[in-house]
Amino acid sequence: MGSAFVYAAARTPFGRFNGALAGVRPDDLAAVALRGVVAKVSALDPAEIGDVVWGNANGAGEDNRNVGRMAVLLAGLPVTVPATTVNRLCGSGLDAAMIGSRTIESGDADVVVIGGVESMTRAPWVLPKPSRAFPAGDVTAVSTTLGWRLVNPAMPAEWTVSLGEANEQLAERFSISRERQDAFAARSHVLADAAWNAGFYDDLVVQVEGVDLARDEGIRPGTTPDVLAGLKPAFRPDGTITAGNASPLNDGASAVVLGSEAAAGRLGVDPLARVAGRAASALEPQLFGYAPVEAADRALRRAGVGWDEVGAVELNEAFAVQSLVCLDAWKADPEIVNTRGGAIAIGHPLGASGGRILGTLAHVLRERRERWGVAAICIGVGQGLAVVLENVSAR
Repeated sequence: MGSAFVYAAARTPFGRFNGALAGVRPDDLAAVALRGVVAKVSALDPAEIGDVVWGNANGAGEDNRNVGRMAVLLAGLPVTVPATTVNRLCGSGLDAAMIGSRTIESGDADVVVIGGVESMTRAPWVLPKPSRAFPAGDVTAVSTTLGWRLVNPAMPAEWTVSLGEANEQLAERFSISRERQDAFAARSHVLADAAWNAGFYDDLVVQVEGVDLARDEGIRPGTTPDVLAGLKPAFRPDGTITAGNASPLNDGASAVVLGSEAAAGRLGVDPLARVAGRAASALEPQLFGYAPVEAADRALRRAGVGWDEVGAVELNEAFAVQSLVCLDAWKADPEIVNTRGGAIAIGHPLGASGGRILGTLAHVLRERRERWGVAAICIGVGQGLAVVLENVSAR
C-alpha cells in the first residue's frame, strides 16, 4: 500500500454564534472552503479529484442531503466529482481525513479533498411527528444546535448528562482546578491573537465573499486568567466550567487536499506531511473528553513513534478541563500544544474542527521544523480520534 500526504489546507474564518457568518448557509460555507483549497493546487484538473469526503455533525437543516455533494456543486467543480458526508459529531472532519487517507493508501484514488462544515447559528429546531393523528395538546420544537436531543429513554441517565456536566465530572475525577482551566483558556486567546498578528493564518484562511470578517471572530486579545476568573460557572453553582474556559458555538468550514506521492506532479505543489498513523477510541459517553488519550496513543503506536519524539500537538479544545486531562495523561510538553491558539479562542464549528486542526498541524510542523505531530479531538457520546503526521521535509 502507498502513503497519503497532506498537500494543502484552507478554511474560512470562524464566526461566533449569531455573528458575522450567521447569514451564510452551511452549504455555501462549505463551497468557500472547497474552492479555496482547490485553488492552492492550481495545476490540478478538478475533474481528477477522486472523491470529496465531508464532515458535518448536524445535517438537520440547510446542510441536509449530503452537504459534501452540495459543496462540490456550489463550488463549481465538475459534476463528475463525487462526494460523501460523514457524521462522527465533533470528530466528523478528522474522520473524513482518516477515510480519505485510507482511500488513497488503498489505491482507490490519487487525490481526495476532505473537510467539514457547521453553522451552529443556523441549526434548526426540529418538531417530532406525533404518534397519532390530530393531537390536541401542545408540541415542543427541539434545538439541534448542540448536545443530546430526542434521547432514547433506554439510555442510562449517567450517559446522557449535558456536555458541561460531563466535563465537571472530569474536573472532579482528575482534580483539575478552575485556576488551571482559566490559565489554559487565556493562553489559547493570547496565542491565537499572536498567530494572526504574525501572519501565520494568512495562507490558511480564505475570506467569505460579502462578509466583513477578516479573522476568527471569537478571539479576545488581552484575555487574562484574572479576567476569566470573574465569570460565573455555567453548569453547576459551585462548578469550574464557564463560558470563558470552554469552546463557544461557531460557524465555519475547513478543507484539506490529500494525495498520493505520485499526485505531486499533477497538483503542482510538494506535500507538506505524510499521514503516518490514525486511530479511533471509545469509552463511557460521559467521559468523552478523555477519549483522545487512547486514540492518540494508538495512532502513535501504529506510526511507530513515541511521545518523546512528538514536536507538535493540535488538540481540539472543546473544554479546557478535557484538554488538560489529556495532556496530563500523555505527559506531553504543554509548550508544544496548540502553539497557534486553540478552539477556546478560534472556535469549534463541529464538523469543521477536524480539518482545521489537521491543516494547522501540517503548517506548524513545517514552520517549527519538527518531524512528528498529533492531531486529536474528543467527540460527544464517548469517542476520540487522532491522526499522526510526519513532516516530509524533516525526515
